[in-house]
Amino acid sequence: MDDAGFGAKLRDRVPFVRWSWLRLGLGMPNLLRTGQVGDGREAALRDHVLAHATADDPDSVLAAIDDFARRRSMLVNIGDEKGLLLDAAVRAAEPKLLLELGAYCGYSAVRTGRLLAPGARLVSVEFNPANAEIARAVLAHAGLDDRVSVVVGRLGDGGATMHKLATEHGFGFRAVDFVFIDHSTAAYLPDLRTILAAGWLHPGSAVVADNVKVPGAPDYLRYMREQEGESWHTVEHRAHVEYQSLLRDVVLESYYLG
Repeated sequence: MDDAGFGAKLRDRVPFVRWSWLRLGLGMPNLLRTGQVGDGREAALRDHVLAHATADDPDSVLAAIDDFARRRSMLVNIGDEKGLLLDAAVRAAEPKLLLELGAYCGYSAVRTGRLLAPGARLVSVEFNPANAEIARAVLAHAGLDDRVSVVVGRLGDGGATMHKLATEHGFGFRAVDFVFIDHSTAAYLPDLRTILAAGWLHPGSAVVADNVKVPGAPDYLRYMREQEGESWHTVEHRAHVEYQSLLRDVVLESYYLG
């Protein structure tokens, strides 16, 4: 193996040798506070997709995002490895109405939207307005803006976003077939409880949660384990943190039993 090949393999195995990971680490406080790293990578990702991905081709858009994240700047979306778990869960559920918590730059919305049957809809909630605009541009380029909507807000805002979802997007009693959770891990369990209290789930509704090990959602994991066989049936998928092969992560695929 030549030096370039060895270097590429090392960067894939040990992410911390990548400058973009170091920048991500330095920008983590800003990311947790604002939803963006602070070095412009999210807007640069949008520009990269518009310049290099084929319009109206979701798989080309996903490939462009994966390439950007591996070669240029690390992104905090679900990534290609764990994305296959999300794909499988969506295919198994055959959902008609889906809710995503955490759009970021639209990667998982593209993954999900491309698999939806005619008439199915995904609504993605993103608290950062700039991220929401980036996600909308990415989804439009993928040709999915007719089936995926991005709403600016968060479920823990005192009810405003829940009201908007109910009155403008048709969310209501037992209407939600699928939920993907990939935002602040501290909000995983509170937001799930908000959805449950609203009565939006029905027996068989699927809830997929990313990053349960890194950065970690211990209260959410504990809840699902305690409720196994009672309110939920959960499969724990072991995988890796996006775009590397060193750090381990866990994705939970849970089915509501009622």
